[in-house]
Amino acid sequence: MAGPTTARRGERHGAPAGPSADSDASEERRGSRLPRLRSPQSGAGRPGRPRRRTLIAGTVLIALLGGFGTWALYGSDWLRAEHVQVHGTDVLTEREVRAAADVPLGAPLASVDTDGITARLGDRLRRIKSVDVTRSWPDTVALTVTERQPVLVVQKGGKFIEVDDRGVRFATVGTAPRAVPRLEMDAADSPSLRRFGIPALNRAAVQVATALPDTVGKDVRVIRVRSYDSITLELTGGRRVEWGSEEHGTEKAKVLGALLKAARDARHFDVSVPSAPAASGS
Repeated sequence: MAGPTTARRGERHGAPAGPSADSDASEERRGSRLPRLRSPQSGAGRPGRPRRRTLIAGTVLIALLGGFGTWALYGSDWLRAEHVQVHGTDVLTEREVRAAADVPLGAPLASVDTDGITARLGDRLRRIKSVDVTRSWPDTVALTVTERQPVLVVQKGGKFIEVDDRGVRFATVGTAPRAVPRLEMDAADSPSLRRFGIPALNRAAVQVATALPDTVGKDVRVIRVRSYDSITLELTGGRRVEWGSEEHGTEKAKVLGALLKAARDARHFDVSVPSAPAASGS
C-alpha cells in the first residue's frame, strides 16, 4: 500500500522537470526582437560620403566663380575704362586735366594705376594741390581736383608768379589775380639775407599773408620784406603797417583789424609789438 503513495510524493517533491516546448517557443520570440549587430565592414563609411561630395562640389564652384570673376575684371569687355570725369576745377579746364592724367582708355578698369595718374597730374599741372582718383564702376575714372590758391604774387618782368600758402610757386600768369598782395623783397643789404636766405624770407612773407583775415587781406596791396624783423604792409589809400617779424601773426592780425576800425583816418599803424599797438597820421 505504501508504493503508490511514495510515487505520488516523488512526482510532487522531486527534481524539477526540464524545459517545456512552450518555454522554448517564447525564448525564440524574445530573441527575434533583439537588434542584430552589424559587422564593422557593412557600410561603415557611408555617412561620410555625402559630406565629401558636398565639399568637392563647393570647391569646384568656388574655383569656377573665382575664374569667372578674374575673367570679368581683366578679360571681358564689360569692365573697361571708357570715360574720365573731372570735378573741382576753377582755373584749369577739364580738358587740361584729362590730357595730363593720360588715363589708359580701353584698359580693364581694375588695372588702372590710380597712383600713377595722381603722380602725373602733380608733375604736369603744378596748379593742382591734390587730386582724388577713383574707379567708378563699371567704366569710369573720376578725378576730383583741388587747385592751389595764391596768397602772394611775385612780379617778374610783365608776368606774375603765383605763390600758395605753402610757399610753392605754381603758376605764371599775365595778369595778377584780384585781392592778392604782391611780394617785394628789399633785403639785398640786410644781414638777414645772409643769415636766413631768400627762401626763409619768402616763407616769412607767406606766413604774414596767411595770417591776415579776409577783411584786412583784401586791402593789402604789397608785402615788403626788408629783413626777418622788418616786414611792412602797404594798404589801399596810402596806409602802411609796421608788422615786424612773422611771429605772433594771428595776434597781430586781430589787433590790426581792431585798429583799422578804431582809427579810420590814420595812415600809419604799428603792430610789431601786438600788446602795444599804435596808429598815427591822418
